[in-house]
Amino acid sequence: MAQEITFSFELFPPRTPEGWQKLPALVQKLASVRPAFFSVTHGAGGSDQHGTYEAIMQVVEHSGIEAAPHLTCVGSTRASIAALLQRYREAGVKRIVALRGDLPPGLAPDEAPGEFRYASELVTFIREQHGDHFRLEIAAYPEMHPQGVTPAQDFDNFRRKAEAGAHAAITQYFFNADAYFDFVNRCEQAGLKIPVIAGIMPITNFAQLARFSAACGAEIPRWIRLRLEQLQDDKPALLDFGLDVVTQLSRTLLDNGAPGLHFYTLNQSEPTLRLWKNLALPVPAAA
Repeated sequence: MAQEITFSFELFPPRTPEGWQKLPALVQKLASVRPAFFSVTHGAGGSDQHGTYEAIMQVVEHSGIEAAPHLTCVGSTRASIAALLQRYREAGVKRIVALRGDLPPGLAPDEAPGEFRYASELVTFIREQHGDHFRLEIAAYPEMHPQGVTPAQDFDNFRRKAEAGAHAAITQYFFNADAYFDFVNRCEQAGLKIPVIAGIMPITNFAQLARFSAACGAEIPRWIRLRLEQLQDDKPALLDFGLDVVTQLSRTLLDNGAPGLHFYTLNQSEPTLRLWKNLALPVPAAA
């Protein structure tokens, strides 16, 4: 039987009081197409887990849809992670995106502060503490992690995370479908069975996209970059071009076996819902 294709949305904890006021309406708009789940990133700007918890609670309250907190372990102790896991479990959370988190500038992974150096150690710890209670997603980087040394070493790091007990992987966003398919092929050759969900970034702002991509190692193909530079002062034209590019990418991925798409919404409903409509994605029936 063919595997069901899944769709999910990523949010971040708002950084301002106004953002928190707008969050319920944002969640309700996105929930109208009934994604499989929402994920919520680690704190405002990666600062702490409190904002993540509060946003998770709002997602559940205003949508009734499953919510998955990003749990980062760099700089943390086993006791602090254990406490967070228990708090989430008591709140009814059953899914977690397990990540290492950003290293302080200039440090190598083996110099990471705290009691965890790698996400694979976090996955192992969660499994030891809670068995199969949490469904665990991990990060994948088809174009290599920005701090990766070699493609082989970077893939080996991913393999360790997967084999530690992950259920699925969500990729960093990308615009080159071949990079995704090559990564999936490497997973198959390595005997890794977990689905690799493609991360999708709607294009809405060239300067922002260029900044994000430089930080996370996502390549913007030259032809796309040149067109976005040309259109950056014509917002409607840029949005239409970006929609066409990401629609075609998404269709290519789905038509060639991608098991799902994970949309990086940047806490905006319209670009993602526009893309959703363009793809004519099905809206699952309410449970």
